[in-house]
Amino acid sequence: MAATAAAVKVVDSCGWLEVLAATPLGEAYRAALERPDELVVPVVCVLEVAQHLLQVAGDAAATEAVAIMSRAHVAPLSLPFALEAARLGDACRLPFPDNVVMATAVRYGAELWTHDEHFRGLRGNIHFVEPAAQMRLRRQGLGDTGSQ
Repeated sequence: MAATAAAVKVVDSCGWLEVLAATPLGEAYRAALERPDELVVPVVCVLEVAQHLLQVAGDAAATEAVAIMSRAHVAPLSLPFALEAARLGDACRLPFPDNVVMATAVRYGAELWTHDEHFRGLRGNIHFVEPAAQMRLRRQGLGDTGSQ
Protein backbone atom coordinates (compact mmCIF):
# COMPACT_ATOMS: atom_id res chain seq x y z
CA MET A 1 0.00 0.00 0.00
CA ALA A 2 1.39 3.40 -0.96
CA ALA A 3 -0.06 5.32 1.99
CA THR A 4 1.97 6.12 5.07
CA ALA A 5 0.85 4.55 8.35
CA ALA A 6 -0.25 7.91 9.77
CA ALA A 7 -2.56 8.57 6.82
CA VAL A 8 -4.30 5.18 6.72
CA LYS A 9 -7.91 5.05 7.88
CA VAL A 10 -10.41 2.28 8.63
CA VAL A 11 -14.10 3.22 8.52
CA ASP A 12 -16.42 1.03 10.56
CA SER A 13 -19.54 -0.48 8.95
CA CYS A 14 -21.78 2.02 10.71
CA GLY A 15 -19.92 4.85 8.96
CA TRP A 16 -20.20 3.25 5.54
CA LEU A 17 -23.95 2.81 6.03
CA GLU A 18 -24.36 6.46 7.01
CA VAL A 19 -22.37 7.60 3.97
CA LEU A 20 -24.30 5.36 1.60
CA ALA A 21 -27.61 6.58 3.06
CA ALA A 22 -26.43 10.19 2.57
CA THR A 23 -27.26 11.15 6.17
CA PRO A 24 -25.86 14.21 7.97
CA LEU A 25 -23.73 11.87 10.07
CA GLY A 26 -22.48 10.29 6.85
CA GLU A 27 -21.23 13.69 5.73
CA ALA A 28 -18.94 13.72 8.76
CA TYR A 29 -17.26 10.57 7.41
CA ARG A 30 -16.52 12.06 3.98
CA ALA A 31 -13.03 13.23 4.97
CA ALA A 32 -12.03 9.65 5.79
CA LEU A 33 -13.19 8.40 2.39
CA GLU A 34 -11.62 11.06 0.15
CA ARG A 35 -8.50 9.01 -0.63
CA PRO A 36 -9.22 5.33 -1.36
CA ASP A 37 -5.46 4.71 -1.51
CA GLU A 38 -5.29 5.63 2.20
CA LEU A 39 -8.27 3.52 3.21
CA VAL A 40 -8.37 -0.05 4.48
CA VAL A 41 -11.73 -1.86 4.51
CA PRO A 42 -12.04 -4.91 6.74
CA VAL A 43 -13.76 -7.63 4.70
CA VAL A 44 -16.21 -8.03 7.59
CA CYS A 45 -17.38 -4.44 6.95
CA VAL A 46 -18.11 -5.36 3.34
CA LEU A 47 -20.16 -8.29 4.61
CA GLU A 48 -22.10 -6.19 7.14
CA VAL A 49 -22.85 -3.40 4.68
CA ALA A 50 -23.87 -5.79 1.89
CA GLN A 51 -26.09 -7.82 4.21
CA HIS A 52 -27.84 -4.72 5.56
CA LEU A 53 -28.37 -3.24 2.11
CA LEU A 54 -29.70 -6.52 0.73
CA GLN A 55 -32.33 -6.45 3.47
CA VAL A 56 -33.35 -2.79 3.21
CA ALA A 57 -32.53 -1.68 -0.34
CA GLY A 58 -32.02 -4.77 -2.50
CA ASP A 59 -29.34 -6.45 -4.54
CA ALA A 60 -28.45 -3.48 -6.75
CA ALA A 61 -27.71 -1.25 -3.76
CA ALA A 62 -25.63 -3.97 -2.09
CA THR A 63 -23.67 -4.60 -5.30
CA GLU A 64 -23.02 -0.88 -5.77
CA ALA A 65 -21.82 -0.53 -2.17
CA VAL A 66 -19.40 -3.45 -2.55
CA ALA A 67 -18.03 -1.85 -5.73
CA ILE A 68 -17.49 1.46 -3.91
CA MET A 69 -15.84 -0.21 -0.92
CA SER A 70 -13.57 -2.28 -3.15
CA ARG A 71 -11.90 0.88 -4.49
CA ALA A 72 -9.91 0.83 -1.25
CA HIS A 73 -7.65 -1.93 0.03
CA VAL A 74 -9.94 -4.71 1.33
CA ALA A 75 -8.23 -6.47 4.23
CA PRO A 76 -8.90 -10.22 4.15
CA LEU A 77 -9.67 -12.39 7.15
CA SER A 78 -7.10 -15.19 7.31
CA LEU A 79 -7.00 -17.90 9.96
CA PRO A 80 -4.03 -16.38 11.86
CA PHE A 81 -5.63 -12.95 11.72
CA ALA A 82 -8.95 -14.37 12.96
CA LEU A 83 -7.15 -15.65 16.05
CA GLU A 84 -5.42 -12.28 16.48
CA ALA A 85 -8.80 -10.51 16.28
CA ALA A 86 -10.35 -12.97 18.74
CA ARG A 87 -7.57 -12.30 21.25
CA LEU A 88 -7.91 -8.55 20.86
CA GLY A 89 -11.68 -8.82 21.23
CA ASP A 90 -11.30 -10.84 24.41
CA ALA A 91 -8.79 -8.37 25.87
CA CYS A 92 -10.93 -5.33 24.98
CA ARG A 93 -14.33 -6.98 25.47
CA LEU A 94 -15.26 -6.26 21.87
CA PRO A 95 -17.89 -8.43 20.20
CA PHE A 96 -17.61 -9.83 16.69
CA PRO A 97 -17.37 -8.11 14.19
CA ASP A 98 -16.02 -5.08 16.10
CA ASN A 99 -13.00 -7.13 17.17
CA VAL A 100 -12.09 -7.70 13.50
CA VAL A 101 -12.51 -4.00 12.69
CA MET A 102 -10.29 -2.96 15.62
CA ALA A 103 -7.68 -5.64 14.86
CA THR A 104 -7.56 -4.44 11.25
CA ALA A 105 -6.95 -0.86 12.36
CA VAL A 106 -4.19 -2.03 14.71
CA ARG A 107 -2.57 -4.26 12.07
CA TYR A 108 -2.43 -1.46 9.49
CA GLY A 109 -1.54 1.31 11.96
CA ALA A 110 -4.75 3.01 10.89
CA GLU A 111 -7.04 5.55 12.47
CA LEU A 112 -10.43 3.93 13.11
CA TRP A 113 -13.43 6.13 12.25
CA THR A 114 -16.64 5.09 13.98
CA HIS A 115 -19.64 6.21 15.98
CA ASP A 116 -20.15 2.76 17.54
CA GLU A 117 -20.16 3.06 21.33
CA HIS A 118 -18.42 -0.34 21.67
CA PHE A 119 -15.19 1.49 20.85
CA ARG A 120 -15.60 4.40 23.27
CA GLY A 121 -13.05 4.32 26.07
CA LEU A 122 -10.67 1.96 24.28
CA ARG A 123 -7.06 2.91 23.79
CA GLY A 124 -5.89 3.34 20.26
CA ASN A 125 -6.16 5.65 17.32
CA ILE A 126 -9.96 6.00 17.30
CA HIS A 127 -11.79 8.95 15.80
CA PHE A 128 -15.39 9.23 17.01
CA VAL A 129 -17.62 10.73 14.37
CA GLU A 130 -20.50 12.73 15.75
CA PRO A 131 -23.05 15.11 14.28
CA ALA A 132 -22.06 18.75 14.73
CA ALA A 133 -24.87 19.38 17.25
CA GLN A 134 -23.79 16.47 19.44
CA MET A 135 -20.15 17.59 19.31
CA ARG A 136 -21.20 21.07 20.52
CA LEU A 137 -23.11 19.52 23.44
CA ARG A 138 -20.11 17.41 24.43
CA ARG A 139 -17.82 20.46 24.31
CA GLN A 140 -20.27 22.33 26.52
CA GLY A 141 -20.07 19.49 29.04
CA LEU A 142 -23.63 18.28 28.58
CA GLY A 143 -22.43 14.70 28.23
CA ASP A 144 -23.84 11.85 26.24
CA THR A 145 -26.84 12.73 24.12
CA GLY A 146 -27.85 9.11 23.68
CA SER A 147 -26.79 8.56 20.07
CA GLN A 148 -25.27 5.34 18.82
